[in-house]
Amino acid sequence: MELLKKQPTMKLPPEWFTGDARADVIARGEQPSRARANAVRFAPGARTAWHSHGLGQTLYLVEGIALVQSRGGGILEARAAAPAPPDPPHHPR
Repeated sequence: MELLKKQPTMKLPPEWFTGDARADVIARGEQPSRARANAVRFAPGARTAWHSHGLGQTLYLVEGIALVQSRGGGILEARAAAPAPPDPPHHPR
């Protein structure tokens, strides 16, 4: 795992997000690792586009409440962690 120097906060692209979302890269794994740690902040009402992660993903919340939905499923309210299993499309908001 490579710890990176603080980079400027990125405004995330409107093709991937509805509303204002910003991210800071905290750590990035070296090949062959796919591990990443990003701090992502969503303005109220912002959300991601539908997407999936081939190996899954776990979101750790450090502030606020996240609403997470898998395609065809109900909306789950998360206050600490929200696992997203591999492949099914989902979107946190």
